[in-house]
Amino acid sequence: MNHTAEAAAMIPREALFGNPTKAGGQISPDGKWLSWLAPKDGVLNVWLAPVADPDAAKAMTSATDRPIRQYFWAPDSQSLLYIQDKGGDENFLLYGIDIASGEERTLTPFEKTRVQVFGTSQTIKDKMLVGLNNRDPRFHDAHLLDLKTGELTLVQQNDGYAGFLADDNLKLRMALRPNAAGGMDFFPIEGGTIAAEPSGSTGLEDSLTTQPAGFTTDGKTMYWIDSRGRNTAALIAEDVATGERTVIAENDKADISGALANPKTGKIEAYNFNYLKSEWTAIDPAIKASLDWLDSQLEGEFGVQSRTEDDTKWIIGNDPLIAPSQTFIYDRPTGTLTKFYTSRPELEGAPLQPMHPLEITSRDGLTLPSYLTLPPGSDADGDGVPEAPVPMVLVVHGGPWARDGYGFNSYHQWLANRGYAVMSVNFRGSTGFGKAFISAGDLEWGKKMHDDLIDAVDWAVEQGVTSEDKVAIMGGSYGGYATLAGLTFTPETFACGVDIVGPSNLETLLQSIPPYWEPLIAQFHERMGNPNTPEGLAMLKERSPLYSADKITKPLLIGQGANDPRVNKAESDQIVEAMKAAGIPVTYVLFPDEGHGFAKPNNNIAFNAVTENFLATCLGGRAEPIGGTVKSSTAEIVEGADFVAGLSEALAD
Repeated sequence: MNHTAEAAAMIPREALFGNPTKAGGQISPDGKWLSWLAPKDGVLNVWLAPVADPDAAKAMTSATDRPIRQYFWAPDSQSLLYIQDKGGDENFLLYGIDIASGEERTLTPFEKTRVQVFGTSQTIKDKMLVGLNNRDPRFHDAHLLDLKTGELTLVQQNDGYAGFLADDNLKLRMALRPNAAGGMDFFPIEGGTIAAEPSGSTGLEDSLTTQPAGFTTDGKTMYWIDSRGRNTAALIAEDVATGERTVIAENDKADISGALANPKTGKIEAYNFNYLKSEWTAIDPAIKASLDWLDSQLEGEFGVQSRTEDDTKWIIGNDPLIAPSQTFIYDRPTGTLTKFYTSRPELEGAPLQPMHPLEITSRDGLTLPSYLTLPPGSDADGDGVPEAPVPMVLVVHGGPWARDGYGFNSYHQWLANRGYAVMSVNFRGSTGFGKAFISAGDLEWGKKMHDDLIDAVDWAVEQGVTSEDKVAIMGGSYGGYATLAGLTFTPETFACGVDIVGPSNLETLLQSIPPYWEPLIAQFHERMGNPNTPEGLAMLKERSPLYSADKITKPLLIGQGANDPRVNKAESDQIVEAMKAAGIPVTYVLFPDEGHGFAKPNNNIAFNAVTENFLATCLGGRAEPIGGTVKSSTAEIVEGADFVAGLSEALAD
């Protein structure tokens, strides 16, 4: 290991993965209140303070077990709304807190139900449209929710639609239904009646890059994110009366990835594309002036998190990348930026490292947008290659229909701080880079999608970033699958692997997906393999690491949530059993109160404590001792405590 990284201060796990001091800052639509997430008795809750007196803060919610991670304002500024599940089961219910009285209500009081928000309104501010699957777990019926009384009124029973689109009058205007090709049919709704024939549709290739994106407040313009007839998804405005379509924004390397719409009119005023980095472009001159001014004031990346209805105040999130993120209140008329909070002040002055965006070429010529972070002190000239090779951890994103991006990344910072180069690769199948890049991953789980990861490792070895015997692979969900695929299909490439909630058997994965994903099943079959055909089933088995478990020769660490609805506990259990039967070392950590990933900081920290000591055992980086982390979590070490340095001792203490 290089001695300079050794000399850098060790960033405590708690500082990266413990509760933030504050997060998720918003301003109420009427501009009177600030809100944010912050710990109360160690658990993230929603807090509130008057804009005029930010110090007069009080907790509005009383979560004592699972952190609240998502909340939003009711359009009338009279209540705060949040969603919460139980133990990671992803059956999210909607809760509301009245600002004036502090009274909290369960707005969707049903068991085994997952709420979706179908629409909110600028003009009907005390109501919203929600989808509920309490009648049939597969389909979300549309209900009008009265935020004052809590009354729910059925608007549209759902007999097979994937979703609905509403306008500002909270009237349903479009229904989306999956088709046999793996795409979506779009049905207009007029006067509460869904048209018999679709007005448009997508096939498989456009299914992840084309969707309606909402209406202007007057209902006259409908926006689309649309890749039909092109490769990357453009932003398109459709005149509802004439059907005329206008391309507002397009980029040949990346799909449209975000937009700012006027809070009152709903008209899009700025948009962004995210290829290697996120780039905003303003259409509206006043918005352009504001974004340009903010750009001159702030280091690194920034974004607009929240806006008042009159658009005079914005909440700005700023990611300086090599300093903890900060949030500001921007007063547009006076042109002032007031600090709201620093999310993790304990990271101030920590040896945070820059992230290097890269383009790596795959063996068959695809460009793979990737990111590399190096250990402190390893790259004196800052050219993105260390002076001498260092051990590397390949961190693979989940999805797989998702992506890695540029910005502060707690996993990159943590692992770099421990002495590793950290690489994240947008392998084929990742989203954001056009439909051809997604389609290149179809039926390529464990094959070309995996080859891309191997090509990135080979690139890193050739460049002198790492040496071929010092690379670990880790990831969650699809990244967990990639880890298992790495240790089974390419058993000599990686020195060890860390699989977090990863599927080991693609056949059982497809059998056990949550019922509310059923509308998308045709797409899964087209992109992964169809278990209902003999050749599809044979391919899914061939690509399932479970059936090649006897080929694993390198150490494996597995983390799993017992309540995971996406990747059932059986996915981890069965590969652990296969490895034990073959006498191969495996360490298995199970969390009885978690789902698809670890929401509770104590659990996340405990797993990361085991992980960094596992990696140190395998690659020789440095590690903070496990200490009391595992004992103060709900972790059960089901197998293999002896294979991680210090774990047996920590359990015995």
